[in-house]
Amino acid sequence: MAERERSHTRGGVFVPRSQILSASDVHRALVRMSHEVAERNRGLEDVVLIGLQTGGVPLATRMAALLAEAEGIVVPVGTLDVAFYRDDIGLRPVLPEAVTDIPCDLTGRVVVLVDDVLFTGRTVRAALNALGDFGRARTIQLAVMVDRGHRELPIRPDYVGKNLPTRRDEMVDVSEDGVVIGSLQ
Repeated sequence: MAERERSHTRGGVFVPRSQILSASDVHRALVRMSHEVAERNRGLEDVVLIGLQTGGVPLATRMAALLAEAEGIVVPVGTLDVAFYRDDIGLRPVLPEAVTDIPCDLTGRVVVLVDDVLFTGRTVRAALNALGDFGRARTIQLAVMVDRGHRELPIRPDYVGKNLPTRRDEMVDVSEDGVVIGSLQ
């Protein structure tokens, strides 16, 4: 799980139960999602990848590298920290190392938000609010490695690595080593 989620567990320890995706499975999912982005947008001319802090940033970076390799086009990659846009501000920690760095004006661009896990949809809602400060994108798409359900808002991803139905009390950890499901104890 991302550093922000680790830090707000208030003393709990993540105990892995089972590995859902291996590192090579995650790589294959990223390759597939990258190709889907290029196909859906008929190329990459106006595409910008924005990784949500903290778990989406390494995934966005890896997708950009895969797109450059497959399409020969360097796609801009940015990072977005939505801590101050959340509706639960004050209940979650704000990490000073989680920075926002948007490499270009988003006006008229195709923005692909990238995150590790989609759960309630509240982080994505906050990201949509935050993106307005950086221009009016032509369209915003969402890519997630894991969609675990339990949506509280009407948000649906455009690109999904793995649909993974979970219980509300379970946690999902996405890393370079793969995807693990477990609990907090």
